[in-house]
Amino acid sequence: MPPLNLGNQQPKTPLNAEHAWRATAARAGDVVLFFDFDGTLAPVDDDPTAVQPAPNVLAALEALAPRVRRIAIVSARPVEFLRDHLGGLAGIDLYGLYGLEHSHSGGETVTEPAALPWVPTMAELAEQARAELPPGALVEFKRLSVALHWRTAPQLGDLVQEWGRARAEQLGLRCQAGRMVLELKPPVDRDKGMVIGEVVRDAGGAWYFGDDVSDIKAFAALRARAAADPEFVGVCVAVANPETGHEVADAADLTLDSPAALADFLTQALPHLP
Repeated sequence: MPPLNLGNQQPKTPLNAEHAWRATAARAGDVVLFFDFDGTLAPVDDDPTAVQPAPNVLAALEALAPRVRRIAIVSARPVEFLRDHLGGLAGIDLYGLYGLEHSHSGGETVTEPAALPWVPTMAELAEQARAELPPGALVEFKRLSVALHWRTAPQLGDLVQEWGRARAEQLGLRCQAGRMVLELKPPVDRDKGMVIGEVVRDAGGAWYFGDDVSDIKAFAALRARAAADPEFVGVCVAVANPETGHEVADAADLTLDSPAALADFLTQALPHLP
């Protein structure tokens, strides 16, 4: 069987999942599996602090970990949150806040030095948001970023985004749109695509599972790596949801219906891997 070079295919090219897993198995020891957290490993919740991984997903990751080179979580959440919600899984690399933080195999959390001076600004911004935004808007302070949610009050979406973008321009911050959330971040060049691009430089293959618009950059990084190396196996998987419409699904090779479906998909993949 010739090696898959799925990253060179156009999005939505018909792809047989079993074929992709078999191609992965041929080089499993050199393959990295990347996962977003919210909306991918865990269902989105009205309260972002109450989110928990979908049933069976942690067990599937634990079973996959010894069969591949690495498993990495790449998320907008802080590393500490990811560590607390992954049930003590060993050997998992964590990239938090779009790569502004990282921890390898349970080691210490390392922060991007260029982001550290922005911590006081973010703390002040969070207080200002809580004081000025109307009830129903949820302000999530993440030390290196501030997320403004309107999931429980959809009618506030335009107002919250207008407020957030105005403050970002005023303070020199960057905005990251998401599923009923706008995140304000330091002007530091780190995103999911950059993380994935760095990790897969010497890998033989990678899968990326994501659900939001920020994950499209990760898909693009896999496609760029595959375009540069015909031996590379790259697979982009979208976890579909109505809030991002077709944008993320159209950028992927495969589409799953939910985090629960992802857990089943990973469990079914186990027999294909050595």
